[in-house]
Amino acid sequence: MKRRRLLAGPYLFWSVSFIIIPLFLIVWYGLTSADGGFTLQNIAKITTPENLKALGLSLLLAFLCTVICLLLAYPLAMILSQSSLSQSSFIVLIFILPMWMNFLLRTLAWQTLLEKNGVINQVLALLHLPAIDIINTPYAIVLGMVYDFLPFMVLPIYNVLVKLDQDMVNAARDLGANSVQTFLKIILPQSVPGIISGITMVFVPAMTTFVISDLLGGGKVLLIGNVIEQTFKQGNNWNLGSGLSLVLMVFVIASMGIVNKYDKDETGGAF
Repeated sequence: MKRRRLLAGPYLFWSVSFIIIPLFLIVWYGLTSADGGFTLQNIAKITTPENLKALGLSLLLAFLCTVICLLLAYPLAMILSQSSLSQSSFIVLIFILPMWMNFLLRTLAWQTLLEKNGVINQVLALLHLPAIDIINTPYAIVLGMVYDFLPFMVLPIYNVLVKLDQDMVNAARDLGANSVQTFLKIILPQSVPGIISGITMVFVPAMTTFVISDLLGGGKVLLIGNVIEQTFKQGNNWNLGSGLSLVLMVFVIASMGIVNKYDKDETGGAF
């Protein structure tokens, strides 16, 4: 028992140093004013028109990103789960490989591709096709989000589907179920845990991101993450930035609680 406690020591130190203490500081600054007195004004600032607009746009783009990632990831995960081990491993490697590159560099690459004189528009010009002009718009931000977060949706669903009990699938088909019925009654219910994990892993970072919107939005599209970043860096107002962060944290915890509750309900009903 003592040996286990000693082995857990580094993890406990890490959790306290980089999770508990930073969270405590955010709560402290968020609930106090510049002179150290207790206040709720920092949290109430979320109700200003500018902040509400940024929050609403963040929720909308995160929702769109999550839906698109799910629609793209589920068919791909099914194809991977039904492929041979060597083929599926190679394709999974292709999806993971870009994640080895720095997140900022990947986003800058999309900025280069999408700008008015970028690679994509140059290729379209050679083909005598109309140019696209989505840089510095919400469309470019969603595209960047989908590209960066798609692997986080594919991998959880793939990990569930690859462990799917094929005997149940074969039994359903032997009993006369067609492909659609087999998918809706057998495959989909058993893959719900992977779907929920993927939704959580995509929606939360998409809602809190500020790098993608800053680079692909050109500073013209402000999300709540950008507002918080500017409050800390440009305004040097840690109290207001922490208060807005607490509001965002509530939305993150609420979204995770909703999907986890749905996950438990679906799992209980499926089995």
